[in-house]
Amino acid sequence: MYPTPGQQVELGKAFGCARVVFNDGLRLRLRAREAGGQYISDGDLSKRVVTLAKGTPERAWLGEVSAVVLQQALVDLNTAYRNFFASVAGKRRGRKVAPPRFRSRKDNRQAIRFTKNSRFRVLGNGRLRLPKIGDVEVRWSRPLPSDPTSVSIIKDAAGRYFASFVVQTAGDETLTPVEAEVGIDLGLTHFAVMSDGTKVTAPKFLRRAARKLKRLQQALSRKQNGSANRRKAVVKVARAHARVADARRDWQHKLSTAIIRENQAVYVEDLCVAGLGRTRLARSVYDAGWSSFTAMLEYKAARYGRTFARVDRFFPSTRRCSVCGRVNEKMALNVRAWDCLCGAAHDRDVNAALNVLAAGQADNGNDRGAQVRPARVPAPRGEAETHPDAACSTRSVEGISVLEDGEDVKVRAVNRQRHVARGVPGGYREPGR
Repeated sequence: MYPTPGQQVELGKAFGCARVVFNDGLRLRLRAREAGGQYISDGDLSKRVVTLAKGTPERAWLGEVSAVVLQQALVDLNTAYRNFFASVAGKRRGRKVAPPRFRSRKDNRQAIRFTKNSRFRVLGNGRLRLPKIGDVEVRWSRPLPSDPTSVSIIKDAAGRYFASFVVQTAGDETLTPVEAEVGIDLGLTHFAVMSDGTKVTAPKFLRRAARKLKRLQQALSRKQNGSANRRKAVVKVARAHARVADARRDWQHKLSTAIIRENQAVYVEDLCVAGLGRTRLARSVYDAGWSSFTAMLEYKAARYGRTFARVDRFFPSTRRCSVCGRVNEKMALNVRAWDCLCGAAHDRDVNAALNVLAAGQADNGNDRGAQVRPARVPAPRGEAETHPDAACSTRSVEGISVLEDGEDVKVRAVNRQRHVARGVPGGYREPGR
């Protein structure tokens, strides 16, 4: 979006009003919690921080912006609270979600949202009409497939404005089925190595822009705090970083789309990026952008009717021979080729990609992705204990089978009989344990 200077002022008012309403709602709920009161409901909160607040001298200026923007700010607060409660209760998958925090005018990202109730419109000349803001010039990245239900106006740290629409799309976007399947090994020297031997060199966008970023950071450090020149320098640094992020995202979109179009099934290794980010290779790891790339593969596979799966991160794809299956000792990172005892010569990355492909096909062969191996379950309390008689007894009775001196012998389950005879709940316990 390219708003005029006057429209930028109006957008700034909308950003500020939405931020104030969000913070007021959060402050009221925090005070109610500290006072031991009940959780303020969504309707009561909207009445207090929007409807009644407009009648006070301190918040009278909330009426200068669209009421929908203020209501949507409270919707975001309520969603943040629900996600936090679901995370604490264990109902939400993934990382733990922190409670909502206060928004700041210094945040790198400012956003507001308009729904159909606000009566925003896309005009015939390509402009976007927003209530109390005006007709904003837009450079469209693609035509809208249907009438939008909402639009979010976003301002990033570089001072750029974007419009993000929610639209209804057609459900049938399935691509023509193909026979090829591919396993992908992600790395730093080569961003992606395919099981068919294709190697994609890592572009290293951040490394290429490091000299320019260093110069801009040095210029920023020389500016006086609070000065206009410092604000200009901050924008220059943000624009340089945004250019790096945009180039990386565009390249990843093109590569992921090509992989999904050419393969019916795609398998990748589930890497722990957060753990690798704490090593000496952190800058290179985050410059590669593995997480965003695999996320693109996942949602594009679901959209176009392809199969996508992640292989367990503890699977020894590098050390396992793709020919005989032998698992060798750990290898240093500088070992890029190795020979197996079976006589096979392997390229480290290509061998890993072949193993990822084989593991992905094995795990997804049952009902197209159903779990093949049973999930781990905790052992019963009685069976989880150590039985001292089990290791020394060799009398053959119907019980547990163990391997002793190369012979398969059976051990009598003495402890089980004892706790059943005594009627001890939860299993047998020795005195003092």
